[in-house]
Amino acid sequence: QVQLVESGGGLVQAGGSLRLSCATSGRTFRSNAMGWFRQAPGKEREFVAVISWSSSSTYYADSVKGRFTISRDNAKNTVYLQMNSLKPGDTAIYYCAAGTSLLPRLRAEYNYWGQGTQVTVSA
Repeated sequence: QVQLVESGGGLVQAGGSLRLSCATSGRTFRSNAMGWFRQAPGKEREFVAVISWSSSSTYYADSVKGRFTISRDNAKNTVYLQMNSLKPGDTAIYYCAAGTSLLPRLRAEYNYWGQGTQVTVSA
């Protein structure tokens, strides 16, 4: 059974940091790009960041560029999202997903999803 399990979410004050992890099991995603999305209440799920299978390329949404860093450890089958300088607008459920193309940014380009982890940033 393929599983992507996010962890590391929580409540943090504005300006603080969190590190999300996404552990995969059931199959290897070492050849897949891996991405992070988020969904705030009443809003569509939006792209946050993606990393290529080799870690050679990354891409970020403008709203998080310079504050968030995506990385991966293929030996541990884990993807990370380091989030610094958090803002109340970053409050959302964060999802990791496995992509089907080189550096996907659209939801339709991802075929495996985790259940999400809640991030809440207080003012």
